[in-house]
Amino acid sequence: MPDAVVIGAGPNGLVAANLLADAGWSVEVLEEQPEPGGAVRHDRGVHPDYVNDMFSSFYPLAAASPIVAGLRLEEHGLRWSHAPSVVAHPLSDGRCALLDRDPETTAASLEAFAPGDGEAWQRLHDVWEDLRGDIVDALFTPFPPVRAAARLGVRLRAAGGLRMARSLVLPVRRLGEEEFRGEGGRLLLAGNALHADLAPESAGSGGFGWLMAMLGQTYGFPVPAGGSGALTAALVRRLESRGGRVRCGQRVERIVVAGGRALGVRTAAGDAVRARRAVLADVSVPALFGELVEPEHLPAQLLRDLRNFQWDFATFKVDWALDGPVPWQAGQAARAGTVHLADGMDELTRFAAQIAMRQVPDRPFLIFGQMTTSDASRSPRGTESAWAYTHLPHDIRADAADEGITGSWDTKDQELMADRMERQVERFAPGFRALVRGRRILAPPTLQALDANLAGGAINGGTTAMHQQLFFRPLPGAGRPETPVPGLYLASSGAHPGGGVHGAPGANAARAALRRHRGPGMAGVQRILARRDRTGSRR
Repeated sequence: MPDAVVIGAGPNGLVAANLLADAGWSVEVLEEQPEPGGAVRHDRGVHPDYVNDMFSSFYPLAAASPIVAGLRLEEHGLRWSHAPSVVAHPLSDGRCALLDRDPETTAASLEAFAPGDGEAWQRLHDVWEDLRGDIVDALFTPFPPVRAAARLGVRLRAAGGLRMARSLVLPVRRLGEEEFRGEGGRLLLAGNALHADLAPESAGSGGFGWLMAMLGQTYGFPVPAGGSGALTAALVRRLESRGGRVRCGQRVERIVVAGGRALGVRTAAGDAVRARRAVLADVSVPALFGELVEPEHLPAQLLRDLRNFQWDFATFKVDWALDGPVPWQAGQAARAGTVHLADGMDELTRFAAQIAMRQVPDRPFLIFGQMTTSDASRSPRGTESAWAYTHLPHDIRADAADEGITGSWDTKDQELMADRMERQVERFAPGFRALVRGRRILAPPTLQALDANLAGGAINGGTTAMHQQLFFRPLPGAGRPETPVPGLYLASSGAHPGGGVHGAPGANAARAALRRHRGPGMAGVQRILARRDRTGSRR
């Protein structure tokens, strides 16, 4: 009987398992899919000569995370690779805003849009450098992050206090208008904000866009050399080196609760797996509280709150094998691993408004990944392994382009949407479609079938909007990994601090379990974990 059973071998589940194993616990990880990784996997399914990431690709949060740094995954085969530049946002007139790991290069790109905007970027970067350590600590420690928040409060006062706090809660459109005269800086912030389900006019989208842009400025948007699954492989190797075990093809259908605590799980095959100390669930919040735990073990208020849980937007993704590099009209876009495709701020607002009206956008905002540009091992020399994704409403009422996409996501819907995305790329890279050797479509139901946590194609474990963050995440008053069932811990991106590959929800759940079972030797483990966090946060 293992000390802990972890449900789900996504990055959070594997981080949790590793930390428990570090503390001397025996750990068994049960994964529904035939391979581990959750949304961190790659394959050669588009073309045998091309590596394509099936879900996530770029990992600025992993690069910034003291949790990931503390695992020393490089000792288990992980190697990071970077594109020459981080993010590009080209416009159809040939101009391009460029986020580069060199702040002066970024500033020069924005200065070309309007005099003074380079200096404005440097000011935003200076604020980030002042606050970075405490922001990272606050992001990656359990909620509420008392010590980190206290330090951050002191720093905020030095950086302008209420004025700085105001900037962080502004809509990204307003923040861009206040900080920049030209469109370049505004688009860098807004495009990064729209990695989540935040409209340019959403409260807090300014702070999120600034955070993502500054993470890219400092850490880049690195990729695992060889494919995203290399990150998973390193986590699994590390766990196994410490005696942990990952069992795939094991779908958990029930958490066994008796005597007032979680005792283990039952699989779809009817097997019972007992846990001596804890069950950690790297599963979505609705799956945990609406399916895996029987309702009689949960407070009535939690079940009522669960009805108001909000997913983030649905996602539609296309992978490509390209015969050559993308023919960007704006040459700077060829340097970037990530390219944002929307022809200005108003087009971003239009896109978000159409989703709010439950329409399939006619000009979808695309996040486009150039993977061979980021890691030369992904495809033959002179070619490109690429992908793009866009967001959609879960409940589709109309197609803004009047092409008849219904949201059934049958073959016709999928081909129409993929063609629409390719036409959007063509606006900024004429001749793109002629380079397509092969493509793969991952519609919302396909994403969910490949990873049950991506319900309806939602990729962040729940909305990033302010009403479902901090002490509202995942439900009001449930901001910590402990659940109403003793011995059961939420370890997925549904928990604080949310989506992205950084390991914090898994680490927070593991630490909560360790605190509950602190023994004579546990204090030393806790000191090691704390020391790792302090060291990592100064990177």
